[in-house]
Amino acid sequence: MAKVDSAEAFDAFEAAGWELRAEGYAKVFVPVTGRVVESLLDAAGVGPGTRVLDVASGPGHVTAACAARGAVPVGLDVAYHMLEIARRRYPDLEFRQGDAQDPPFPDGSLDAVVGNFAILHFGDPDRAAARFARLLAPGGAVALSTWDHPPRARLVGVVLDAAREVGAEPLPHLPAGPPFFRFADEAEFTRLLSDAGLRKVKVHTVELTQHFQSPDELWDGLRLSTVRMRALVFDQPDEVQAKIRSAYDRIVREYATADGGLDIPISVKIAAGVR
Repeated sequence: MAKVDSAEAFDAFEAAGWELRAEGYAKVFVPVTGRVVESLLDAAGVGPGTRVLDVASGPGHVTAACAARGAVPVGLDVAYHMLEIARRRYPDLEFRQGDAQDPPFPDGSLDAVVGNFAILHFGDPDRAAARFARLLAPGGAVALSTWDHPPRARLVGVVLDAAREVGAEPLPHLPAGPPFFRFADEAEFTRLLSDAGLRKVKVHTVELTQHFQSPDELWDGLRLSTVRMRALVFDQPDEVQAKIRSAYDRIVREYATADGGLDIPISVKIAAGVR
């Protein structure tokens, strides 16, 4: 877990990074992360009339999925450029700029809080989860998603494995943050929501396969659309990056398809709890 005194630096690093990666994320990651949105909303009980806050709403696809169910959603994101994309894509929906870890809403005013791959980008996820729980009216739910451990979440695992294999170390400009895969541990994910005061906490796994046209498509996609991984891998000196790429090319051969592409296994954890 990140130390309290490092959370502010980590949050500032993430906020600045997403301003630069908004277009890349919308293009590369939304086709992947969007595939678990319906499961996330099911876990939160989102339906007609549900007052929903979508935290770290990014390009707005989760907020739009809530609206498609007849809910009354608001998207909240710290990155102005993410909000620009969301407002352009979904001009009839409401998006606000602000700290997703401390949403500016009254306690008890919402029926659901959802965050699709949001929790791993927070400097103090425990504080954020507790705040989400307080926003709920009785019977409301929080639902959050995150990547499974790297051996199962290969979208990110293949590059992280390559970086570890060549001994790449985090560069000085990468501030300390919470462990990236902390909530891949179901007990830890359950504890997060239980400690926030939620009950009936459940964690389930969603598994899928994502096709990429080539190893370059996945490599370039991660380079253009990530923040913490970019700092760990793609900000390395050229010679280190070359070694990581060589290891990556070997690792992804396991997932090669006849058309020259990759079928990458992906596993996601979704946790939900009720106030």
